[in-house]
Amino acid sequence: MEISDFLFPKDKVAYIHSSSTMQEAMDKLEQSQYSAIPVIDEEGKYAGTLAEGDLLWKMKNTPGLSFQNLDTVKVHEIKRRIKNECVSIHAHLEDMLELAADQNFVPVVDENEIFIGIIRRKVIIEYYTSNISD
Repeated sequence: MEISDFLFPKDKVAYIHSSSTMQEAMDKLEQSQYSAIPVIDEEGKYAGTLAEGDLLWKMKNTPGLSFQNLDTVKVHEIKRRIKNECVSIHAHLEDMLELAADQNFVPVVDENEIFIGIIRRKVIIEYYTSNISD
């Protein structure tokens, strides 16, 4: 098995650009029904993971910020508390499994560090559960 065998491709992943607004991020999280999504920079590189809690803390700690003016804050201005590490598509499967133990999803990048998708922990668990032999 290789990392690519578990890949959920970018075109099917809910993600947000670092230049997007906080309002767009909230809308994306609501639409996808995920509690966290990958952040991609202008070059298409993985820039981190944005979680619902990050948005709440930004609102709490920013005087004057409300639901009416969320479009004034860019995603790259929001402190992220989750440090989801990414893995290269060419890395060893063990490297990805180690990250998946602590992350709901593992972002995957190509040889140029361009975001190409994620590996969902659920898929890994399902694969190994279905292949356990008595």
